[in-house]
Amino acid sequence: MSSTSSEPADLPGPSAPTGPPEPAGPPAPSRIRLRWEIAIVLGLSLGASAAYSIVSIISRLTAEVALSDQSATINGSQSTREWLDFTYQFLGILFALFPVALVLYLLWRPGQSGFRRLGVDFTEPRRDLLRGGGLLLLIGIPGLGLYLAGRALGFTVAVVPSPLDTFWWTIPILVFSALRSALSEELIVVGYLFTRLRELGWNAWTIIVSAALLRGSYHLYQGIGPFVGNALMGVVFGWCYLRWGRVMPLVIAHWVLDIASFVGYPLAVLWWPALLTPTS
Repeated sequence: MSSTSSEPADLPGPSAPTGPPEPAGPPAPSRIRLRWEIAIVLGLSLGASAAYSIVSIISRLTAEVALSDQSATINGSQSTREWLDFTYQFLGILFALFPVALVLYLLWRPGQSGFRRLGVDFTEPRRDLLRGGGLLLLIGIPGLGLYLAGRALGFTVAVVPSPLDTFWWTIPILVFSALRSALSEELIVVGYLFTRLRELGWNAWTIIVSAALLRGSYHLYQGIGPFVGNALMGVVFGWCYLRWGRVMPLVIAHWVLDIASFVGYPLAVLWWPALLTPTS
């Protein structure tokens, strides 16, 4: 093309992609504003969990009882009265999803919802299911092995992932709790955090490792083994997200993994009682 062309310089050249232009959105937030936003989101969600877990592991390691003789309960009963137990558990799960709603709102822009921006929708069901199933096999079996090894070696507490009392609503609540965990961790720690850190100019592997360490840190209350296992899971999930550009496969894998853990715990206790329960 001649350099004397009267065509404006900012028009796309012949090789530029065609299609409707992206709708104009609000101006990009400043770097300082982004940093404050990230701090607030994490302070309201998994960042706070990480802080409490760090305090918890310090308390556990300095206690007179050995780490292998301690336990951590997830989804434990919160009342001896059935209707109150259900109400507390349901409300706890429901309100824990509000930080997820917050990040979806913060990532919304005209013409593109937060769901679509993070790839947590139903536009690619077959591909998402296949990828999620692959991640489940890749993470689930080694994760269980690492937990059992940690119990045998004494650096992982006995994790009790489901309440002892069972009612008609127990399994639905456990499935709902598993969904809460999957949405909270994958949408906040992966989808939201990766998006914002890229906007701050962080490189890919710095983001992956930082998010993986955050994921491991809010599992520290379970011991050193779960910290390592979840950090490695974070590296795999982060790499897959950057490669696929979709959170949905991660949510599927995480949800099914937690359902198996929460609902299958009574069976696991029957099979491996010495490894899954504290010795004192």
